Amino acid sequence: MDPLDPLDAAMMAGELVASPMHVGAVLILSPPQDAGPDYVDALYRDALAGNDPIDPRLCRYPHRGVDTGGLWVWRHMDNLDLSQHCRRRTVSADRDEFWRLIGELDAQRLDRSRPMWTSYLIDGLDGGRFAFYIKVHHTVIDGVAGFRMIADALSADPQCRSMPPFYAARRHESPSRPAASGLVSRLTAPLRSLAGAAAASVGLVGRTVTGEISTVVDTLVGHTTVLPFEAPYTRFNGRLGPARAVAAGSWAKDRILAVQRATGVSGNDVVTAMVAGAVRRWLLRCGELPNQSLVAICPITVRDRENDAADDRHGNMFGLWLCPLGTDEDDPAARLELIHRSMSEGKRWVAKRGSAASLLTNAAGIAATVISPLLPFTPKIRTGCNLPISHVPGPGAEMYWNGAHVDEIYPVSTVFDGMALNVTTCSYAGRIGFGYVAGAELMPDIDTLIPLTEECLTELESVAGVGGS
Repeated sequence: MDPLDPLDAAMMAGELVASPMHVGAVLILSPPQDAGPDYVDALYRDALAGNDPIDPRLCRYPHRGVDTGGLWVWRHMDNLDLSQHCRRRTVSADRDEFWRLIGELDAQRLDRSRPMWTSYLIDGLDGGRFAFYIKVHHTVIDGVAGFRMIADALSADPQCRSMPPFYAARRHESPSRPAASGLVSRLTAPLRSLAGAAAASVGLVGRTVTGEISTVVDTLVGHTTVLPFEAPYTRFNGRLGPARAVAAGSWAKDRILAVQRATGVSGNDVVTAMVAGAVRRWLLRCGELPNQSLVAICPITVRDRENDAADDRHGNMFGLWLCPLGTDEDDPAARLELIHRSMSEGKRWVAKRGSAASLLTNAAGIAATVISPLLPFTPKIRTGCNLPISHVPGPGAEMYWNGAHVDEIYPVSTVFDGMALNVTTCSYAGRIGFGYVAGAELMPDIDTLIPLTEECLTELESVAGVGGS
């Protein structure tokens, strides 16, 4: 028996009563110059042919039942019907129509009775371009591993053809653990899993307690984080409806690097400050900006502490940090400095205590954020956090797939009750792509965040004394 990690099990349990928990990405590509009129059709036929072995992570799905003692475990499917996972759509050349379609596709739940991933080949974009929209359940893979999977399917060689699809297995995989056989094995496997978790919990409790104490100290003395219930209530903390809105745009990495060098912060700090400024301006326009700073929950990866083989065996390897965004500050330089100090401390904090302890330390704030919208009479005064902001590394070089140039890459991440706005960024070939996702009824004009983000980068360039381009 192969039980889900506690975080993955919590995601599955939460999805049963709340919102879909998948992550996605959009790749926009230009066909090669020698492409014929049936180029995209041929790509789709090849994707359905299934001539390549499928990545084992994409052959498993979560299952819970009497046979598992009520625990969530992984099941493996040997023969996938690829027509259920690889699909086709067409749009007009209108970019707004394209992103409306992405919002519609993102709102759809993945089928829990089979491996939880789907890809869409979408043609009809401007200039003869086409796109892939790929979404995978968050229990199967996190954003960092997901973008690595996509990058592994691409090539820096524009002449490379007959390339396998992204779902194909590329790395040497560790042999799967043998399935438990016999009634006794099936019944005792959950107990063994719980016993192992209990044995490992002594040190975890210690790290969690010290994490809680250091959070209080950092709040009172260093002002680098916030207490679990110190975020102001905003419309983003409401309950989601069924519809989604998606917007995306990209900015030259050189512009962000110029601000980074001039101010002595990290590139991710600059990007987070751009998001903070854009959300602040949007709330100001709506007349809804709280007097207290909004708080972002920021994943901090711990993957660089493990080797690649270990990475492949674990879908989610990250800690969490509550970062005040300084939205109560008029001065963009002050917002950037606050974000820099907070995230610097967060990286040290997660590295010292580990992923699990950081998740447990912030569990109360997260629970308050996502459970409150489900209750009928919850005071709308304070919450745990307002929105997730995360940054995912993508390919540094220009990439191709079967001769088609990858023009743009955008994340499309998870929103759920209590955190109805999600911002994820991805670096690619000298640019940073911003993916904004929200509940459509809470943020119907999400596309206005794109020009607001540009305004905020220009503002940061001005206070840093560097020229935009």
